Amino acid sequence: MSDSLNALVELLALEPLEENLFRGHSQDLGLPQLFGGQVLGQALSAATHTVDASRRVHSLHGYFLRPGDPQMPVVYQVDAVRDGASFTTRRITAIQKGRPIFFCSASFHGQETSIAHQPRMPDVAAPEAPEADDDRITRFPGHPIEFRHVEDSAEPGQPARKRLWFRLAGELPDDPALHRYLLAYSSDFNLLTTALVPHGIQFGDPGLQIASLDHSLWFHHDVRVNDWLLYDMDSPWAGGARGFSRGSIFDRSGRLVASSAQEGLTRVRDTDA
Repeated sequence: MSDSLNALVELLALEPLEENLFRGHSQDLGLPQLFGGQVLGQALSAATHTVDASRRVHSLHGYFLRPGDPQMPVVYQVDAVRDGASFTTRRITAIQKGRPIFFCSASFHGQETSIAHQPRMPDVAAPEAPEADDDRITRFPGHPIEFRHVEDSAEPGQPARKRLWFRLAGELPDDPALHRYLLAYSSDFNLLTTALVPHGIQFGDPGLQIASLDHSLWFHHDVRVNDWLLYDMDSPWAGGARGFSRGSIFDRSGRLVASSAQEGLTRVRDTDA
């Protein structure tokens, strides 16, 4: 495992403080506030540690309440809402400086067999694209996540859509729970900025104030995040300084492994005024 990937795995391995109480370190990605994917992944990690291993998370719904400080640890308080015959429910609150910065609910379910269907994966180029497409690969310096962009030209009038392959480059333990934490972490990249595409606005543009307000994630199958996954995102609506985006995550075989949705602040100010 590379140093950067090992550091990310350790970020999601929380320190138990007391029953249903955990502490996680923070990661500074150079953003104005704590990266939302970190609290998503750590909150899921905290909840999972309080649930029987025979049940796996199938949905996660959270709200970002305050900007987090990437220089401070985060404390996670888990409320064991219900342990039912088929489903287990947990409520998780992320705390910094004595105040909640994020809270979410997570539902866990045992394995069952019933009806099944899914949409077909979009027909896009395989992640092993020619070397000529290397300019479509983006990485954060010192970070193990890798993106290969397929469709996301931010130009006025373009469809509000992004399609990209992503993976955590390196070897990982065969632990389904860990791969779910890492998927939750990764799902926050690129989703909200899909609402910017048809307006020709790039992340980091002057005058843009952008922040996640909420995030929902549904887990449909076990997943390996160190193999390529296709993130197919679209934004059906933006208005009132908010944008709404949704995503479908497929593995390379075409199986839909997860779905996501997010609303966020997309405030644009006139910098020439």
